[in-house]
Amino acid sequence: MRTFAVWATYLAAVFVGGALLAPWAYHGAQAAAGVWPALQDLAGEPFHRYVHRCMLGLALAGLWPATRLLGLRSARALGLGGPRSRWLREAACGLAAGFLSLALIAAAAMALGGREWDAPESLAKLLGDIAGATLAAAVVAALEETLFRGAVFGSLRKELSFVPALCLSSAVYAWAHFFARARWEERVDALAGLAVLRGMLSGLTNVQALLPGFLTLTLAGALLAWGYERTGRLAFSMGLHAGWIFWLKAYGALTDPAPGGSAFWWGSGKLVDGWAAFLALAALAACLPRILKKCPENASSKEPGG
Repeated sequence: MRTFAVWATYLAAVFVGGALLAPWAYHGAQAAAGVWPALQDLAGEPFHRYVHRCMLGLALAGLWPATRLLGLRSARALGLGGPRSRWLREAACGLAAGFLSLALIAAAAMALGGREWDAPESLAKLLGDIAGATLAAAVVAALEETLFRGAVFGSLRKELSFVPALCLSSAVYAWAHFFARARWEERVDALAGLAVLRGMLSGLTNVQALLPGFLTLTLAGALLAWGYERTGRLAFSMGLHAGWIFWLKAYGALTDPAPGGSAFWWGSGKLVDGWAAFLALAALAACLPRILKKCPENASSKEPGG
């Protein structure tokens, strides 16, 4: 129960604390911009961005004490240790699996009339889109794997057997991706951040958005946790996640819906909200035991409840 109490406190501090802190940050920026004109751009940001950034700041600030309370007090305990050669080999293996699994869906969507090529204005724009997708893949994979697999799955695995820890952490991972894009155009008072938070939470009740996206992301989380459990390091999971993120970004940036194309099957620009992506990950799940055989067995594998 200690693990659940720590994470419940962490989530309350991030979401409720960020919502309550945002009005102070917003009005502080307005006041500071009156003294330092260089801050005018910051002061001009819409209020909902202050809410998001306050939540992100509290999430990053609170992660270290939360992991300490959960007994994850070293890089190795978070899956960040191990020989460099193994890291590189496992990361490359995961990257290839993630990249190819969604590349096939992107190619099929264009070949079968689900999406069409959105030609960039110039070669520089194309290279910029690819660079942006690559950077996002590296950053998002590193941050989300450290949080969701290293910290959340790792802490649950200390108290639960593999399957319950995998299912619970994967559902939390999927749930975190379905907050709505809430905006705020009214007066910013002390409770305005809570109103934005309420709007964000409304995304969790949108059944059309949740299916198949929630199932796809839950399966993705399960594959990532499986990779971590099998290797004892986050290298494979980070590589796999990065390969997926690249295509999620590139798919939206470089393709458009084709006339008559089925978003139900091929998804929107998000890719994961179509059934084709779910089936691609299901196929990857069938192949994953063979892929993971190429990775060294984790010498300190976790025992149920240990």
